[in-house]
Amino acid sequence: MKLKNHLHHLWDLQPEDAVALQTSLAQKVNQRSSIKFADIKTVAGLDTHYHKSMATAAVVVFNVSELRAVESATVVRSVEYPYIPGLLSFREGPVLLDALDKLKSSPDVLIFDGQGIAHPRRFGIASHIGVLVDIPSIGCAKSALSGQYDEPGTEKGNYSYLIDRGETIGAAVRTRRGAKPVYVSVGNRVSLQDSITIVLTCCRRYRLPEPIRRADRLARERFASVHLISPDT
Repeated sequence: MKLKNHLHHLWDLQPEDAVALQTSLAQKVNQRSSIKFADIKTVAGLDTHYHKSMATAAVVVFNVSELRAVESATVVRSVEYPYIPGLLSFREGPVLLDALDKLKSSPDVLIFDGQGIAHPRRFGIASHIGVLVDIPSIGCAKSALSGQYDEPGTEKGNYSYLIDRGETIGAAVRTRRGAKPVYVSVGNRVSLQDSITIVLTCCRRYRLPEPIRRADRLARERFASVHLISPDT
């Protein structure tokens, strides 16, 4: 698909300018669902793999009803923005947008291996890209960045809310019996309850939603094939 970014900005910003931009753009996040769950046909998982100054972004689109991959795309490019906690989207954003741009059609929902509004400035990678491309998006992270929560029950589907300064910013969700929870938060244009439902729907045998798990694997395989290194390096 040819992305029609609704918003544009520079990526090589000084940290203080990047923080200011996040704070401003966070006001544009829509925490209500713009699509009914029953109407969701495709969900895309996105992830990025790094090695030194190079990054590979992968996006894998799944048919929700069959949980089957129907399309994928990868991009390998150099990364110049340094790793700064809380500013990950400025490092990953450009390469992820390039990968999305290579898809033939637009997915109904994007799931990111990262935060949505469960972020100090309520604007993690899922919110950042979701707002820029105006596609419903969800953050599904392996660890919590902000907030506190009570440990959810041990069964799949159990969850507890992630609270920061009195605000509900996400949920710790048990996606597999006995496994560590994942941390789900609104990216853009998907409510928290629908975000939880979509993540659980995309989890079958593993802790992570299948679209993210497959994107992670594809990113590693693609990087290894280009640079002739072990996928586990």
